[in-house]
Amino acid sequence: MPATRPKKRRPGAHIAVAGVNHHYRRSGSDVLSDVNFEVQPCEAVALVGRSGCGKSTLLHIISGLTLPSAGEVRIDGALVTGPSPQWIVMFQQPHLYPWMTVEQNVGLGLKFAGRPRAEISERVRELLHLVELDGYSRRNVQELSGGQQQRIALARSLAVYPEVLLLDEPFSALDGVTRRALQRDVRRIAVDMGITLVIVTHDIPEAVAMADRALIMTSDPGRIADIVPIEGDRTDREKRGAFAQASQKALQTAFERATGRTADGPLAQTSSGNLKVIAAGHR
Repeated sequence: MPATRPKKRRPGAHIAVAGVNHHYRRSGSDVLSDVNFEVQPCEAVALVGRSGCGKSTLLHIISGLTLPSAGEVRIDGALVTGPSPQWIVMFQQPHLYPWMTVEQNVGLGLKFAGRPRAEISERVRELLHLVELDGYSRRNVQELSGGQQQRIALARSLAVYPEVLLLDEPFSALDGVTRRALQRDVRRIAVDMGITLVIVTHDIPEAVAMADRALIMTSDPGRIADIVPIEGDRTDREKRGAFAQASQKALQTAFERATGRTADGPLAQTSSGNLKVIAAGHR
């Protein structure tokens, strides 16, 4: 674990999603319907659901990359109308610039912000230490592994001191060992820096490893069917395994109850009316 870390800028931001609906005009399909929830400052919330339930669309609406057809998102009370350095998205691919060095990729946002060269250099050094890539600043990003590239993308995301970090399954293409290490490190860094996390995932163990609550989404159209707290001692190694096992089982049970499906096939169908009642209880 790194010896020094950047100081917290201030507690992470509060997110309020109210009455969000989204409709694709071209296909005529409803993607999201009446989505309502809040994320408290410095909390980590996972959006859990199968592919096609609107998780990524909802994340893009929170980030301002997509505007909802109806409803609104507010971060610290301010209406989200577009992207901002206050809230940063990490995508499935790191989207690094291959002709640039590691140092240049990490410091790009600071360069665009007009920060002095010396400040950029110091901040990049600090961030590479934070993501455990000391000594890589002069390397070309094409020389690095997939896990290392995602660490570079994480460092770049943290460079401007964001208050919200939005994760769109950025670890899904990595091997299991690297994925678990990044899940642990991102969660630790978010706690240390006071960052609010919203995580899109279809992987229940990932939700348990990273989140304080899981919001279970159903599809056609996407909506919040249930909200499951993930509680336990993450710091005690002896308790961590038992905590993860119990939490995964509880979340899997809630997912099956809400969606009417398991990983292997359909369970008894749950009516959309019942799901609407469940979701309304969490507004």
